Amino acid sequence: MVFFSGLGSRLNGVKKTNYLTIFHRSNHSITPAAIDEPYVSISSSSTTSLSPEDRSKFLATLLSNCNSLARVRRIHGDIFRSRILDEDRIAFLWNNIMRSYVRHGSPLDALQVYLGMVRSNVSPDRYSLPIVIKAAVQIHDLPMGKQLHSVAVKLGFVRDEFCESGFITLYCKAGKLRDARNLFDENPERKLGSWNAIIAGLNQAARANEAVEMFVEMKRNGFEPDDFTMVSVTSACGSLGNLSLAFQLHRCVLEAKPEEKSDTMMMNSLIDVYGKCGRMDLASQVFDEMPHRNVVSWTSMIMGYAAHGKTLEALECFRDMRDSSVRPNGVTFLGVLSACVHGGLVEEGKTYFAMMKSEFGLEPRLSHYGCIVDLLSRDGQIKEAKLVVEGMPMKPSVVVWGCLMGGCEKFGDVEMAEWVAQHMIELEPWNDGVYVVLANVYATRGMWKDVERVRKMMQDKKLAKIPAYSYASTTV
Repeated sequence: MVFFSGLGSRLNGVKKTNYLTIFHRSNHSITPAAIDEPYVSISSSSTTSLSPEDRSKFLATLLSNCNSLARVRRIHGDIFRSRILDEDRIAFLWNNIMRSYVRHGSPLDALQVYLGMVRSNVSPDRYSLPIVIKAAVQIHDLPMGKQLHSVAVKLGFVRDEFCESGFITLYCKAGKLRDARNLFDENPERKLGSWNAIIAGLNQAARANEAVEMFVEMKRNGFEPDDFTMVSVTSACGSLGNLSLAFQLHRCVLEAKPEEKSDTMMMNSLIDVYGKCGRMDLASQVFDEMPHRNVVSWTSMIMGYAAHGKTLEALECFRDMRDSSVRPNGVTFLGVLSACVHGGLVEEGKTYFAMMKSEFGLEPRLSHYGCIVDLLSRDGQIKEAKLVVEGMPMKPSVVVWGCLMGGCEKFGDVEMAEWVAQHMIELEPWNDGVYVVLANVYATRGMWKDVERVRKMMQDKKLAKIPAYSYASTTV
């Protein structure tokens, strides 16, 4: 049996009171250490009449139909109390428990189940490791992923399509692109899943050119892209702003889309790429032809309009979205607030900012606060912007301070600029941007001695102006 102590030691360091499935070893069986919630019992009478195989399928169906993490935990707890897993020495039911935890956003619980399975001398099969790899990806744990890679090699699963694509994704997300590429290149019989993983990984690592090149190579090797391929490569194309390539990808999307259904995800990717290329007319055409639109569809349109300064179109799209009973999310509101910033619509921006919480129960994040601070600062409402910064539930970033500093520069508010500069220097003492802007504020007021003082400070600190860089122009 393959086992690695590193996984156990890592999980033992986790705060246990937050999780149901914290296990300990007891006579080679696994028992729950803590149950935090009441659970709905699976009566023994309902399963005793079934064969072990049918019983496992019955419980797997119950788990797959769970619509909440609490329900998964209740069923899982009852499975362990009934000691069903002690009787079944195959990985099938263990896999379904782990899969349910991963699906409901609890990767640590999934890893605890895997640890229990290994300790019970149940050998992982080709379906077990991809689930555990996905859990490791979700918690960004590269060392654990490397241990799982060793397990896959020893068990002979490393060339399995789902294992291989999982490891490629893991290494890409950890910034280990060379390791991901080596793993990809070492397999001469790679499947579509591995191509999708490397293309997505390169795109997410801001290596759009390489992602597109990999897509071209994939086509040359005779692979037909699916919806996951097209979402990644169209996103890469949008990053490049290459309209000619976007047209070619549009054709590929239509070829990849099954005739019997409309693939909303691929259509959304086209809206995104046309928006990033500045062709909102084409984005709108794709949007209008979609029989089914989700929140991503509407948000992509709003973000596209906002990015190109089409404020009225963005806000009208948002109104249509609400009229269509599609619930906006945080990204939607980021697009709406950005549109208000571009259009200088201060009162409207305040209204939408308040609407996030009052109407939709969404807590504004750092980016939303940055937008409202930027909006107020551009309008000269420096004091109100300061109140927003002081009332933020999280620590302001240097970009948020930069928005406020930009307002100080525009309106020559010396006192506020000096106050903001102190905070910015604390965050980035090495950066010259704050000194340059502060000197500009002094210059607008004719305070030339202070300008020289700031310049001397820069010389003493050996700071040099970074070309084409300023806080005021930094995007939130």
